Amino acid sequence: MLKAPNLSRFDWLVHGFGFRDSEYPPSVTTLRQIHSNIVIEACPPGGDRIAEGDALISREPGMIVGIRTADCIPVLIVDSRARAVAAVHAGWRGTAGGIVASTVNELITRYGARAEDLHAAIGPGIGPCCYEVSPDVAHRFGAWAPHLRQSAAPVRIDLPSINECQLRTAGVQDVWYAGECTFCEAERYFSFRREKDRAGRMLSFAGIKK
Repeated sequence: MLKAPNLSRFDWLVHGFGFRDSEYPPSVTTLRQIHSNIVIEACPPGGDRIAEGDALISREPGMIVGIRTADCIPVLIVDSRARAVAAVHAGWRGTAGGIVASTVNELITRYGARAEDLHAAIGPGIGPCCYEVSPDVAHRFGAWAPHLRQSAAPVRIDLPSINECQLRTAGVQDVWYAGECTFCEAERYFSFRREKDRAGRMLSFAGIKK
């Protein structure tokens, strides 16, 4: 299990980014992920695939929220003052739709969070070394990577860096990035691009201890 150093200092928090062979907490609340920018609040009793969306937030002690990935970018966000957590599934559609910024906004409006109290960790996902997209897709990221606006041929894009840019633009100052590519590291991670329909999923999760 991969732990983010900036989140590990909170003794009231449980979190992790899974490997291929990781074992997870017994009760993680998840979503039916649809590659959107929809943020859902997880409330008791929680459960598996409770609704459609791509980010879960909670401040309920004992509830763990999680998302599944196999190349898409997992992002965990923690509010150190209000003690709230978020788990975000940022595929290319969610990233283009600004899902991490939407999640920050939900934490602020729903829980009274302040951006300066938020700490984010960007977990393993497909890296710019391996993620090539069509020009039409690349153009959708021009607001954060202006050189992509003029792309006329398939181009590699850096989804983790774009999500980091969106977090910092939303006011999050503490952002950690794992820097591991799921496509490259076959022994550690599942990859949909590499394994197609045979690919499993890793779980990334965060929760507040009871």
